[in-house]
Amino acid sequence: MKLLFPIPSFLFLLTTLIMFTATPACALDLGLITPSSLAGETSWIILDGRPEKLYQQSHLPGALSFSWETLTTTDRDGVRYRVLPPDKLAAHLGRLGISETSAIVFYGDAESSWGGEGWGAWVMAWLGHRGPVRILAGGFPAWIKAGLPVDNENPKKSIPASYRVTIQPERDISVKQLREHGDQYTVIDVRTTLEWIRGHLPNAIHISWDKFHQGPERIPLNKEQLQKMLADHGIAFDKPIVYYCTGGIRSGYAWMVQELSGLGTAINFEGGIEAWDKSRSQN
Repeated sequence: MKLLFPIPSFLFLLTTLIMFTATPACALDLGLITPSSLAGETSWIILDGRPEKLYQQSHLPGALSFSWETLTTTDRDGVRYRVLPPDKLAAHLGRLGISETSAIVFYGDAESSWGGEGWGAWVMAWLGHRGPVRILAGGFPAWIKAGLPVDNENPKKSIPASYRVTIQPERDISVKQLREHGDQYTVIDVRTTLEWIRGHLPNAIHISWDKFHQGPERIPLNKEQLQKMLADHGIAFDKPIVYYCTGGIRSGYAWMVQELSGLGTAINFEGGIEAWDKSRSQN
């Protein structure tokens, strides 16, 4: 992406400077926003969590692409779908004109984004984002259904910003933590039934991620609905709940639904079955 104006390289580095601090955990200001409430608003930075090819075809006016397909990588241990390191994420957000206090709206369409809007919200929570984060209720399909305009043009280039990272380690969990302290968590596998049958984490409970939303527009379950679904699977809220899938995307969506509900502590095992299986093969 070319900048609106040339700046010396050292100044550009300043715009993406990462500052890690030992501040206490911060709660993410997370909520839903309806298409009608978002329409015409200019105070929000809108991020499209669908695959970039769909973004290029059509997106909300002014929206920027924020796809997990381009913001994950294979790590040095060969584990796929790992979220980019914090410094690279901060640099990317800075290039989009986003700081840690920016007001952000994520949207997806569930079917093609695999819950990418939830993963995006989790990324912001993990980075210690301090501005409000909203999820477009019903995503792209709800926007279309409301008869609101779409665009296929790339938005104007953003003025670079500085994104200050304050990593929240409690938002994620490692293979080592799960192996050594797995009994301290309720672990939920949100992959498909076929994936579950092929192998899963010890003592995990299976609830497919598509159970966490409802209706043709895939609205996230509300507090009462989520509480009932988890209770029907014998899940209490006496332990933190860890969600996992293949690589943290669908589980990021399930994490988002629980965060929206306010029902206890939720953790996204971002490494997922990819990290678990790789660790097992190396032992």
